[in-house]
Amino acid sequence: HEPRRARKLLLHRKQINKLIGAIQREGRTVVPLQVYFNPKGRAKIEIALVTGKQAHDKRQAIKDRDWQRQRARLLSARR
Repeated sequence: HEPRRARKLLLHRKQINKLIGAIQREGRTVVPLQVYFNPKGRAKIEIALVTGKQAHDKRQAIKDRDWQRQRARLLSARR
């Protein structure tokens, strides 16, 4: 059993080409949203085509995360 081997992507050729085009041209990424098993025991994955964050969005996310940590430390120190 090879857990990391390539698996078949069960989509129509047109759908696969659309995904490949979006990844190569537009710099998008395919992200797994949900993994579940059907009654036959086969794994099914729900995927999404997403765009990455811009640099300013990443900086804002880091600031928010740091603030949440600092706030949690302050609140736990008060107790």
